Amino acid sequence: MEYLEIKGGNPLKGEVRIQGSKNAALPILSAVILHRGTTVLRNCPKIIDVVYMLEILKDFGCRVSWEKEELVIDASKLLDCQVAECYGRQMRSSIMLLGSLLGRMKEACVSYPGGCVIGARPIDLHLAALERLGAVFTEEPAGLKAVCRQPVGAAVSLPFPSVGATENVILLASLAEGTTILENAAREPEIVELCRFLNCMGGSVRGAGTSRLVITGVKELHDTEFTIMPDRIVAGTYMLMTAAAGGEVLLRDAPLEQLECVRRVLEQMGVKQEHGEHGIRISCGGRPRCIEELSTSPYPGFPTDLQSPLLAALSAARGSSCVRETIFEARFKIVEELCRMGADIRIEGEKAVIQGVPRLYGTDLTARELRGGAALVLAAAAAEGTSRIYQYHYIARGYENIIRDLQSLGVVVRYLRS
Repeated sequence: MEYLEIKGGNPLKGEVRIQGSKNAALPILSAVILHRGTTVLRNCPKIIDVVYMLEILKDFGCRVSWEKEELVIDASKLLDCQVAECYGRQMRSSIMLLGSLLGRMKEACVSYPGGCVIGARPIDLHLAALERLGAVFTEEPAGLKAVCRQPVGAAVSLPFPSVGATENVILLASLAEGTTILENAAREPEIVELCRFLNCMGGSVRGAGTSRLVITGVKELHDTEFTIMPDRIVAGTYMLMTAAAGGEVLLRDAPLEQLECVRRVLEQMGVKQEHGEHGIRISCGGRPRCIEELSTSPYPGFPTDLQSPLLAALSAARGSSCVRETIFEARFKIVEELCRMGADIRIEGEKAVIQGVPRLYGTDLTARELRGGAALVLAAAAAEGTSRIYQYHYIARGYENIIRDLQSLGVVVRYLRS
């Protein structure tokens, strides 16, 4: 069994370069197959979810190669439109292949998506939105079958600004006939990045970053080279780790504008921040302050992906804090593990009440999903003594080399197998 062994309790010191964005890379990799040619991607994170997505693209008939730090994908020949069950059930983001497969192949077959177990994440919003553009869905033994022989632009209004549903509409609409107007679209930076990528390939998407997108279908796209933006969630994780463990850390290439909400929270916690040309310097000389109340919400609000790391940081804060989860009902799976480290947290429905303790203590821990696993790493770095975090593969789904990054900050960490 694989696990991380972390000896914590010392202030952080050093610098880390923030990797390419997971949540931008995956929809971009899906979008690649809309073009019958070659795409070159830079700063694509080498994480497990990207590896899975590349294997799916290879199964479709794409030629994929890493040339130094550039990822080259030739999608000129697609031979299949079925996502292998072994990959589809491993990662939720396989569902975003629906829009691109329907746009390119006019049909698709995907298994019901898997990935992290953080509560119900229904795909009905995806299906209803794609049906507006002409898609027809049926359930098959292998999964969900979709056909869209003649995609046509339409007016689509999402009942909730779902990131995945927004991405699927953008992907299918990019090659549909006519114009699609998408209302109540997600505004996350990763959506803006997908739109920027498609426009670089010759697509026509307007309104990125707003709740109203206008996508005009084009006949074909062209070859392009594209650099993926840094990962705001990875940057936020390390910012909160510094708050919990103390010390001084420089985060190079951190996307400052995308982190405004996180930076406001850190300011409330008494964490010092200095930003410059190359990133942001975070410093915390003692226990952070509590925050009165915070709710997760779609961008530009506080991201649900950083709720677990925030809980870990507030566990060592002075005073009582309250965090309300409004996106995923099972995001509090980390609480049981934190309490085993000495944290004082109680759950009241969708709310977690955290009474900060003077210190956390290292122990054996189990990661159950990606962001919760990263939060346990954060807690272990701040805790007194040694922690062992099992099921490391969850963490590797979104963090390119968290071991290297921790070592760069002076944390004693080892990857071991029992």
